[in-house]
Amino acid sequence: MPRRLTIVIEALDRGGAEWHLLQVLPRLLGRGFDVEVFCLHHRGELANEMERRGVRVLGVDTGPSKHLFLRVGGLLFRSIILLAHLIRTRPDIVHFFLPAAYILGTPASVLSRCRIRLMSRRSQNRYQAQIFGTNFIERQWHRRMSAVIGNSRSVVRQLSGEGVPDSKLHLLYNGVDLPVFGTQMSERTARDRLGLSNSALVFVIVANLIPYKGHRDLLRAFARIKDQLPQNWILLCAGRDDGIGAALQDSVEELGLTQRVHWLGSVKDVSSLLAAADVALLTSHEEGFSNAIIEYMATGLPSIVTNVGGNPEAVLHNETGLVVPPRDSASLAEAILRLAENPELRRQLGAAARQRVYQHFSLEACVDNYVRLYSQILRDHGIDWRG
Repeated sequence: MPRRLTIVIEALDRGGAEWHLLQVLPRLLGRGFDVEVFCLHHRGELANEMERRGVRVLGVDTGPSKHLFLRVGGLLFRSIILLAHLIRTRPDIVHFFLPAAYILGTPASVLSRCRIRLMSRRSQNRYQAQIFGTNFIERQWHRRMSAVIGNSRSVVRQLSGEGVPDSKLHLLYNGVDLPVFGTQMSERTARDRLGLSNSALVFVIVANLIPYKGHRDLLRAFARIKDQLPQNWILLCAGRDDGIGAALQDSVEELGLTQRVHWLGSVKDVSSLLAAADVALLTSHEEGFSNAIIEYMATGLPSIVTNVGGNPEAVLHNETGLVVPPRDSASLAEAILRLAENPELRRQLGAAARQRVYQHFSLEACVDNYVRLYSQILRDHGIDWRG
């Protein structure tokens, strides 16, 4: 019989972890698991698509509140609803994604006596310094987990530093859907759809507009070299505006880049967007392991990325792309100019990037790793499982 797997997350909004789950969870349905997602807040914009792919989604929406008492009450209410759900459904595995779900949901999973509890961390732990008590709470919860998962060696090292024993630590890289990104439309067709010239030098960044994604660094880098780049260059910025879009547009005007930078908002067909590009960028100040980077690589694009988190684990400097220090617009500008002036280097790096992602970061391999981990933990707990 299929084993019940409950994923707990705050919401299925459009972000890296949520997109990862949308790719992975439906593929577990045919591998011996009955899967559902419990959203501790609202369902999120990816919920309907998750359900269309066969995965149940439940959400708890207490609505926004400016009052501290009501906010705390809302958090308590969500935890109680999760507790009642876990008692009623008795899942074999409860798997937490992202800090809010982990911190709020773990007590419910313990009180409901769920035997197998897992946590996946998808980013570096800088948030612990910003929210008082988070580090202490998570260290306590780690001891309650059957397994703790990082999506890069960088994240795994941090978890080890938080006291997670090696016997519980696991590395599971993200995976990219190769048929979608590896066999994309032609560059000419993609550019025609976007109204771009076939002779333009097109840069692209796929990242929500959040301060730590480093868009300001990128704009400053382009401002440094705007007169040294080919006359018809353009930067496409795809991603949800999380509150800094207007400020970034002001920066574009101040830096004299208005005719060069195009804000696209959230883009559903990322593969077609990437097919139109020559160079891809990710300028984050922190990362776990970026979905965008391996999508760039699967498309055959050379990437310029910052040396944070799992970025250098995906992009090998001078082999599959260029790796630069974070928050360093001068080094970033130098790397951009280097690729802009060398089409053959772009081709070589892009081809090597595609080969690397096919060898190490396929979605099929990622799903296999989840199945392998879940099945081993089930067996360790004496639970019969046949995938």
